[in-house]
Amino acid sequence: MENPRPDKVAVVDEVRERLSNTEAAVLTEYRGLDVPALAELRAALRAAGGDYKVYKNTLVRLAVSELDLEIDDLLTGPTAIALVADRPDGSPGDAVSMAKALDSFAKEHEALVIKGGLLDSQRLSIEQVLALAKIAPREVLLAQLAGAMAAPIQQFAGLLNALPQNLAYALKALIDQHGGPASLAEDDASDEAPVDETDVDAVVDEASADDNEAPAEEAEADTETAAADDNEAPAEEAEAETAAADDNEAPAEEAEADTETAAADDTEEA
Repeated sequence: MENPRPDKVAVVDEVRERLSNTEAAVLTEYRGLDVPALAELRAALRAAGGDYKVYKNTLVRLAVSELDLEIDDLLTGPTAIALVADRPDGSPGDAVSMAKALDSFAKEHEALVIKGGLLDSQRLSIEQVLALAKIAPREVLLAQLAGAMAAPIQQFAGLLNALPQNLAYALKALIDQHGGPASLAEDDASDEAPVDETDVDAVVDEASADDNEAPAEEAEADTETAAADDNEAPAEEAEAETAAADDNEAPAEEAEADTETAAADDTEEA
């Protein structure tokens, strides 16, 4: 087997490198497109962040076989590959923008046929490429995402701003309902007054009860003292009478003793 030509080896290396490093690749058939149409297509893809390259199918097969990519069935007829690349301003392209550019050009030029493609080394059918073209561009998606993230923050900020206003409105409505600050002060004083009078009445009632209880306690004490005195007086009188009886009994006993003594003397003398 002859050694491959260096130029063919260089093409195989280029295809392998581009397919390895690109985000997406779309394989197309350009049969029937003239040179001006191909130039227009390349310009449209370049503006969208894509690159349009025409390679020999045999060389592409060698490259994809080394990468284990299953796109051999797409490598029939005159085939060109659209690859995601950088835009003219240096910003990176994306698969959606490139698919949109191809779909738009194919609608105007029926000679361009989309066969299928690759997205992150995964096989894409024709329908999947067309579905990819219907997705909103990257810039629009980022703007929608930023808006979705900013909306809750704005709502929260609006809520914080509304709190002081709502509080002020509530205070004003309360003041207006009561007729101003003076009325509020009078209402507070009137609300407190009955409480004070009630407390005073309670104190007065307690003092009156204490006054009523004191004479009753004194009268009860006097009554008990008088009863005790009455009970002691008869006892003392009884003791006095007993003493008097004892005094009366003593002379009688002495007189009786004297009589008995005199009788004994008379008997002895006889």
